[in-house]
Parts: sequence; C-alpha cells; structure tokens
Amino acid sequence: MRVLVVEDDALLGDAIQVGLRQAGFAVDWARDGAAAEHALGAESYAVVVLDLGLPRLSGLDVLKRLRRRGKTIPVLILTARDTVDDRIQGLDSGADDYLVKPFDMGELAARLRALVRRASGTPSAVLHIGELTLDPAAHRVSFRGGDITLSPKEFAVLHALALNAGRVLTRTQIEQQLYAWGEEIESNAVEVHVHHLRRKLAPTLIQTVRGVGYLLPREPHN
Repeated sequence: MRVLVVEDDALLGDAIQVGLRQAGFAVDWARDGAAAEHALGAESYAVVVLDLGLPRLSGLDVLKRLRRRGKTIPVLILTARDTVDDRIQGLDSGADDYLVKPFDMGELAARLRALVRRASGTPSAVLHIGELTLDPAAHRVSFRGGDITLSPKEFAVLHALALNAGRVLTRTQIEQQLYAWGEEIESNAVEVHVHHLRRKLAPTLIQTVRGVGYLLPREPHN
C-alpha cells in the first residue's frame, strides 16, 4: 500500500522511508506542508504520516484543508508535541491517530496497517476471503491450507484486491498503491503480477472485468 510521509527532518524522514519500505509500503516523502498538499491533491494514498511543525504550511493546516475538501484518507500525526492539549487539537482537527516521537518503527507500521484496515471496513488483522488467508504484518499468504510464496509486488497487488474484495479496482488504482515517486512503472506490470498470482493461487481467483479492471470476489468459488 502507498503512504505519504510528511516530515521536514532529513535524517528522520529518510529513516521512516527506509523502515516503511522494509515493512512493505510504497513510500512518498514530502518535506514541507505545501509539497504535502500538492501531493495529496495529485496522488492517491492509503494513509498519511504527518508531522506538525512543517515549513511553508503547518501540519494542522494541511490536515484541516484535507478534511475541508471531504477527503477521508486516514492520517496519523507523528510529532514531538506530546501534551494532552496537542493531542486533542490534532485529533479534533481530523487526525485518526497520534504518535509521539521518539517512536518504534514496528509500532508505526502496525498503526498504519490498522488505520488502513479500519478505512476499508476490515476489522481483522488477518484477511480471510474464501480459502485465501493474507497476513499483512507477516507478509504471509496461504491458499487452501498451503503457504504461498509471493514477491513483494505480487503481495501488494493481492493485498490491495483483498482490502477491496467485492469491488473492481482499475489498473491505475492498483498501480497507485504499488509504486512511489521515482519508481519505473512498466506498461503491463499489473497484468504480469495478476498472471503470476493466478498461476500461484488459482486461475479464476482474480477476475478480469473487461474494460474496467480486476476483482477479487468476497466469496471466491474455485
């Protein structure tokens, strides 16, 4: 899944980017509030990590403008401001979670996964769809009782489809969750990943909706 990290501290921003990539996220990094607002208007993200003390435009202003536009994307505030009043202000401004620096990278990744689950209406940490089981935290997939080895991008495609089970995702929507800024996107990348998933899982598990995109039914019949 794709996350926007908004952090002006170069060392911390780089560390967050590396840590979240290792946890399986596609990460874009904005270094000030104005850049964050531009990114949020131009790109599609599953979740946002937002610092408050930013140049050009404060984190709270970024958050308030985002909510005024009716955007419901989950936002986790990550800041050194640790008073109760700071937390109240952040949450009342539209944040979904609040984490104080210094923090543990594993906890940050877990909180982001939880926010994405809640946004998709999936309460369980492990996704069960028919005979398919997907564990985002462990990056583990099983099908019909057997463990399946997937590449990171194959896992990301399956995760996106599983979070949206019963809904058709276009190729563009899937690409937006797979690739961060600067990553080269081959024209048939999604088709190739879906082909590999069908070969490793079942040929009819992921359905093609001609002219629209791909669908993982809520109750696949294979």
